[in-house]
Amino acid sequence: MTDELNTYVILGLQCLLFIGYHFFTDYSSEASGTIEGVSNDINQYYPFFQDVHVMIFIGFGYLMTFLKEYSLTSIGYTFFIGAFVIQYSILMNGFIHNIMNHHHDKINLSIESLITGDFAAGTVLISFGALLGKVSLNQLLLISILEIIFYSINESIGVVHYQAVDMGGSMYVHTFGAYFGLAVSYIITDYERLENDKKKEGSNKTSDTFAMIGTIFLWLFWPSFNGALAVGNSQHRVVINTILSLTSSCMSAFAMSKLFRKKFNMVDIQNASLAGGVAVGSSADLVIGPSFSLLIGMIAGGMSTIGYNKVQPYLYRKFNLHDTCGVNNLHGMPGIIGGLSG
Repeated sequence: MTDELNTYVILGLQCLLFIGYHFFTDYSSEASGTIEGVSNDINQYYPFFQDVHVMIFIGFGYLMTFLKEYSLTSIGYTFFIGAFVIQYSILMNGFIHNIMNHHHDKINLSIESLITGDFAAGTVLISFGALLGKVSLNQLLLISILEIIFYSINESIGVVHYQAVDMGGSMYVHTFGAYFGLAVSYIITDYERLENDKKKEGSNKTSDTFAMIGTIFLWLFWPSFNGALAVGNSQHRVVINTILSLTSSCMSAFAMSKLFRKKFNMVDIQNASLAGGVAVGSSADLVIGPSFSLLIGMIAGGMSTIGYNKVQPYLYRKFNLHDTCGVNNLHGMPGIIGGLSG
């Protein structure tokens, strides 16, 4: 029955998306060729879009394979949910932005639309990190549908109404995704069953190796995530600031992991080494200076490692808040640092 329900739900959703795109979307002027000359948007944005695409499907997918019992689930669900959310979020984001801007034109699709779709997919996959091993595919679909509605509203209010600068999505993507996922985890987690299945949370050498593949892909391509929608000279600053912050958070993660664990721990390295990319996101396009990029990364990497060693166990022990992949440590707290620094 579950398999049949999955089939009907998936096909039904895809049919609804087809109807939505048929009636409510159209090519942008650049894509349709209605403007004079040849648009340079494809040359400017598509290489960055490709990098972000790799982050979503390989980076996030393989990062969550550290659980030996759920490695195939993490890759498979990431692939499916990413494909669904990209389509769905472009529609929903377009609807919400039209409402906020008080007009009802068709949603014009461009490479930028695809990038925003990847950002939305990243938000849902961050939330999935807190729910890995605790939700079925149907439940994850429902969570994705609801989350994108609130994500679009939150992002529209911040961008349109408050005009808050958040180039790399530290607030709108990482912080929102982390705490949405943690809120769902707090509500749905069966703690008695969780205690009985504690052994399923373990990793092995193979699963940790695959998770490191995800880490390396994310670490390498994070400048494109932060700078995909930046324009002009600011794109140069994004790349420089993000790379400096990532290298600093990597160093900080190794140092703090050694301090707390007396040896390098794979969970710390897989995650906290990326915290600099999250934390510098909001300010990456600003003239913050190279030294402050390093400082932001160093603080974020250290805070993230403290999160895995101290904060995460405390939240579970004190508040029964279970965070499978530690999204609060990698996305939540560094996202707050990013918002404050921005």
